[in-house]
Amino acid sequence: MKVAILGYGKMGHIVEKVLRERGHEIVAVIDNDADWQRFDGEFRQAEVAIDFSEPSAAVPNMFRAFEAKVPVVVGTTGWLDRLEEVREKCTAANGKLVYGSNFSIGVNLFFKVNQLLAKLMNKQPRYTAAVEETHHIHKKDAPSGTAIHIAKDILGEVDSLQEWKLTPCDHTRVVLPVTAIREDEVPGTHVVTWDSPEDTIEIRHTAHSREGFALGAVHAAEWLVSQPAGVYPFERTLTF
Repeated sequence: MKVAILGYGKMGHIVEKVLRERGHEIVAVIDNDADWQRFDGEFRQAEVAIDFSEPSAAVPNMFRAFEAKVPVVVGTTGWLDRLEEVREKCTAANGKLVYGSNFSIGVNLFFKVNQLLAKLMNKQPRYTAAVEETHHIHKKDAPSGTAIHIAKDILGEVDSLQEWKLTPCDHTRVVLPVTAIREDEVPGTHVVTWDSPEDTIEIRHTAHSREGFALGAVHAAEWLVSQPAGVYPFERTLTF
């Protein structure tokens, strides 16, 4: 499989390592506008692109991929407020896109557990929920896309909760508080807590390295090349 890497920070380097270990060919590494001009021809030869750039670069990168007819897997977060615009562009260009708030297979299993627990808690009014995420100090967006995904899944199951808010905020029965912590080189930790006067229930996912995110993105790229045109959430590439 011929692959272009979009964004060559820490995640881009790890994606490169995983691609080489799995026997794929890297035809272009693009990290800035000069690279786009220099490697445009090589990029158009790619069978798929993997993007771990920055929120400000992710959408322009996708549009370039759609124009070049290159399927693209986007691991960058912080741009999902433009998802409908991206979906329209992708559909108009007959393109292919896989996106997600988190490309870790373990995190996507965590999403399923979180939904189930929230559904059970909808009938337990003595419990109140909170979400906390911790990431490395270089992460641009806060809260993380994963934490937002977790919060939205809880809101979708619990009738009494109307919105999530980033702390500090007023902790009322209708607001789900989300705390974002930036600390050293932490790859990513997400915790959901359900607290009552009698006890506390907690579920946690802790990433030990960034390699799990890169492996998930490469898996998604391998899956995407054989799919018809469309916009696919990352969980569509997984079997649970």
